[in-house]
Amino acid sequence: MLERVRRLSSPVLGAALLAASLLPAGARDKDIVTDLKLPGISQYAHPRAQGPSAHGGGEITLSAQLTDKGPEITRGLVWRVFKPEPGPDGKLPLVASAHGGAAAFELEPGSYLVHASFGRAGATKRITVGKDAKRENLVLEAGGLELDAVLSGGGHIPPEKLRFSVYEGHAGADGEHALIVPNVQPKAVVRLNAGTYHVVSTYGSVNAVIRSDIRVEAGKLTEATVEHRAAEVTLKLVREAGGEAIADTSWSVLNEAGDSIKEAVGAFAPMVLAEGSYTVIAKNRDHIYQKDITVEAGKNEEVEVIASEATAIDPEEGAD
Repeated sequence: MLERVRRLSSPVLGAALLAASLLPAGARDKDIVTDLKLPGISQYAHPRAQGPSAHGGGEITLSAQLTDKGPEITRGLVWRVFKPEPGPDGKLPLVASAHGGAAAFELEPGSYLVHASFGRAGATKRITVGKDAKRENLVLEAGGLELDAVLSGGGHIPPEKLRFSVYEGHAGADGEHALIVPNVQPKAVVRLNAGTYHVVSTYGSVNAVIRSDIRVEAGKLTEATVEHRAAEVTLKLVREAGGEAIADTSWSVLNEAGDSIKEAVGAFAPMVLAEGSYTVIAKNRDHIYQKDITVEAGKNEEVEVIASEATAIDPEEGAD
């Protein structure tokens, strides 16, 4: 159903937009409602009937496509049929719903708003039901987005340490992008309306973050891979090189600006850091030690802070 479009990473943008040839987008149905803001699911009025057939008078069959010339979507759709005028409580009355592919409804003659959702993609259309059976089709103008990430040089990133968040492409008046889909796992396909989205890739939980603007095209699966310039670092305090890690150690990692970006407690302190220079501070009992380190992209390593060699800090001075 979805044609594949592969987009590769770039060291300049963090994610490249190397697009394959584009198909012209199909024209939207003239009856598609594009400016309607439907309430959240919890705000819908309770339906009078629910399922593929809400008995009334006229029969109408609803179907949907990703593009105007694409095949009919046969599964994964959620249909909701509303009365077009809000009820006394200000909510649009939901009169029927169905799941799957094409759906048939029996409704009382009149005007309705139909919303079809396919993942995070969706479209709304105004329809008129009469006594005669009819068919209406919605064109979603939607595609899929599959996200992944690699280390600089193509190194593998453990999937459990990688997450994506998809935001609206245009920032609001406050300069922030509205969140659409949080915590997307690598290789998971997110269905979205065609358009440009702001994607944030997070490797670990500290500061390895890549931001990219990626375009989703109708009827296509866009595969985007971003490149992280970061590494996994494990800190340990030892009395001599290669020695046993000292338990009950408190850790603080400072960036070049002197801001604390990570704190941990334990003999070992594993973390993912973006490439760059850092200052590591280890505290054990009444002793505080400091060491400057440099993180190189793709170079995972164990960093030893050797008590006999690291710079010792006066506890009272460190408290200031």
